[in-house]
Order: sequence, then C-alpha cells, then structure tokens
Amino acid sequence: MPEPADPKSRHRRISRPGRARAWLCAGWQAARWSRIARGGAGEGGVAGASGVNPLDADGETSPAPAWSRGNCVELLPLGETLFPALEQAWSEARTSIWLETYIFHDDPIGLHLATLLADAARRGVHVRVMVDGLGSGRSIPTLAALFAGSGVEFMVYRPWRPWLDLVQRGHWRRLHRKLCVVDGVTAFIGGINLIDDRLDIHHGWSAQPRLDYAVRVQGLVAQQAMWSMRRLWLRTVATGSLQRQLRSMPGPEVLKSRQARQHYLDELRTWAGELPPREDVRQDSRERQGRLPAEERPTHPVCPDGQPGMRAALVVRDNLLQRRAIEHSYIQAIDQARSHVLLVSPYFYPGQAFRSSLKRAAARGVQVTLLLQGRVDYRAAAWAAHALYRELLQAGVHICEYQRAYLHGKVAVVDESWATVGSSNIDPLSLLVNREANILVRDARFARDLAAHIRAELVYALPIDHARLQKRVSWWTRPLVALAARLFIAMAGGARNY
Repeated sequence: MPEPADPKSRHRRISRPGRARAWLCAGWQAARWSRIARGGAGEGGVAGASGVNPLDADGETSPAPAWSRGNCVELLPLGETLFPALEQAWSEARTSIWLETYIFHDDPIGLHLATLLADAARRGVHVRVMVDGLGSGRSIPTLAALFAGSGVEFMVYRPWRPWLDLVQRGHWRRLHRKLCVVDGVTAFIGGINLIDDRLDIHHGWSAQPRLDYAVRVQGLVAQQAMWSMRRLWLRTVATGSLQRQLRSMPGPEVLKSRQARQHYLDELRTWAGELPPREDVRQDSRERQGRLPAEERPTHPVCPDGQPGMRAALVVRDNLLQRRAIEHSYIQAIDQARSHVLLVSPYFYPGQAFRSSLKRAAARGVQVTLLLQGRVDYRAAAWAAHALYRELLQAGVHICEYQRAYLHGKVAVVDESWATVGSSNIDPLSLLVNREANILVRDARFARDLAAHIRAELVYALPIDHARLQKRVSWWTRPLVALAARLFIAMAGGARNY
C-alpha cells in the first residue's frame, strides 16, 4: 500500500506552476520598468529616432557623453559657496526640487538645508529627496521625522544592514552622486555632501574646511540631470514595490477561500498604488525619445555675466549601459592632452588602462600632476594609492599630497580646454561599482578658473619623490593591495578587466 503523500511535497507540487506564472509576470513587469533606464543614449543623453543626439547643437553623433552648447557653468568651491547657492535656489523654487546625495547629515548645516526643503514642500513645491542608505545611515531617522507631514517625498537608496550587506554583492553599489535640480532649469553637480565642511563623520571637527568642488549649471545639462534623476527614482520605486510583492506572494492553495482571494487583491491594489504615476512614466518616455512639445523643450539660458554659453555634458556611471562612461571620458581627454594634465582625487587606485593613459601622456612631454590625499581618513585607501606611486613616478608623473585639510574634490583640467567636476573618485568603488555623476566642460575660461584654483591649493601640498616613497612603501605593499582590490571587485560584482 503506498504511503500517504507528504503534505509539504504536495504543497511544493501545487505551488510550483502558480509561482512560475507569478515570476513570469514579475519578470515582464520588471522588463517594462527597466525600459525607463534604457534609451538610445543611455542615462547620459537622449537619442532621437535618427540616432543623432538632439542635445548636440552641431549635429554630431555622440551617444555618451551627450555634448550640448549654451550652458552656463559656474564653479562653486567648498560648501561655503555651494550651500548659500542652494539656499537661494530652494527659497526661490516654484515647481520642483530634486535632490540626490550620498551624505545628508544632521549637523546644524544639514538640518538647516532639510528645513528649507520642508518649507518649500509646504508652499507647494514638488520636492523629492533620495539619500544613500550607507552614507546617510546615521541621520535617516532625523531626516524622516523632519520631512514627515511636510510633503517632501523622501527615499533611501539601498538601506544598509550592518554585516549582512557586507557579503551581498548588490549592496556595495551605493548612490554616491551629488545632484540637485531646481525647477528643471538649474542644476548643482559635484562632490560636496550636505554636511559642514569642517566636520568629518569619522574624525570629528577640523580647523580647515575640506577641499571640495561643485558647479551650478543652467542649460541642457540641467535637463540631462533631471532626466537621470527621474529615471533612477522611477526604477527604485518600481523595483522596491515589486520585491515587496514577490516576498509576500502566496501559493495557489492559500487562495482557495474567497476571503483569502479578496485580501490578496487588496494587497495588489495597494502595490499598484505604490508604483510611479503613469504621467511620470509618459513624461520620461517623451523626454528620452525627444518628443517633448515645443513649449516644454529646454532653451539656451542667458548667462548672468553676459558671456556665451559653454559646451558641456553630464556623464553618469551606472550598472547598466554606462558602466565605464566616466573612466572612458577621463582616458579620452588624457590621451588628447598636449601640454598638461591636473587631476585631483582623494581616493586613487586606477586600473591598468587609466594608468597607461597617464604614463603615455607623461612620455610624450605632457606635464601630468596628481593632487592626492595627504591627511588620511581611510588607511586602506592610502595604502592603495601609495602602492602605485613608484610606477607613476618612474614614468614622469608628478604626485603631490594635500596637507592643509582633508581632500574630497574630484576634478581635473586638461590643457585648460577640458575640465570635469563631479562625484567620481579614481578608484574601483567609483569607477566600477557606485552610481556617480560628473559634468564635462569644454571651455577655456572655465578650465582656466578651475586650474587656477587647483594651483593655488598646490602651495599646501607635499611633493612626493623617490626618497620619500622609499620610507613609506614596502616591497610587499603593491601585491597585497592588488590582491585585496581584486577580492573586493569580485565581491562587489565589478568588471574583471580593471
């Protein structure tokens, strides 16, 4: 006589077809929403049906980066210039404020900026704020309480769970970019977090402010930033809702009763209500395909100083179509350098292709100068940079370490004709894992201003030579750092060919 069937095995046999259908539907929904993040030009631009980027005033085909003319770009060094500019823009905002940042701290400056956002939402401005779950982890409860009831839409990108997320590949991919767009026409792009310049979360207060940079942009680049932020918001909302729904999905045997079916339908309706509004999706689709009505198309702004607008582009790094976009933009500019390269990065451990580009430039007579971190906040990051010093010094690259304060700026100038300001370090975290955003500018006036600011700070830097290097770097440092970097890249899911 056959043994009675195991109830658990019967449950598995019954539930498999139903769950297979559910996963199929879920996959279709995920694919539908992922189209938001895919366009002919990727996240960096908008491609029309002809394949020519409509953002390019001269009609050249450039899917990434999407260059545009007529942008007003103003350098904002340090938070002491950025924060008043943000305060003014948020106070004058009429329709919308979009904000993304890695650190939104609850120190006096951070709380003041958060209060301004809440005030803007109360007077009818559409405010959306996204912060990283790791970078802003300590202040998220305070910010959530401050924004509650004000109308601010507040979202945490990948909430961090200590220890558990250390071994999950996807959770190393952080929102590291710092973007803000006001009324769809003015953007702030750079590397400055919303925290006092003199406060370090791990090391406390210091006498001198961190060296950091941002820019204020008006023009088509601001529109690019707006589109990129909207796509990330839509994808994050849709993905989070889908994951919650899949976790709570019951098997078919649970839905036999009318009461259970009704309860499940109510949950589905709740889930549908969490998805982005249909109009947001339609608007994003029209923008990506270049089908905006004439009255909604961005126009060239009139720059405040009366100067002609600049040629600029927004370059983002994601884990879809723009994985190496920022790295490639650096390498392309360095390979075209003729006289000098000024590069500033606090965390420096570039891959082979990037290092080869720097060495080739030095070999053909280009003066290559790196301004790196002298006051160390993370010892492992300093070891990684030091491991590459000998190779670069032997190739003729000049290396200086900033001593006056902590260095946090991520900028570069090539031949005083090309410049970049953004959030991306020159290390595996930024170039292979995190979401980053940099602005590229082809304008001699802007490049000269940025180069002059960097050279003024070189006075506070310590030049590194072979004698100093011999005292701090042991023979085993480089292979040990290389092994650690490979292990981290593999664990974080980054590209293998770094």
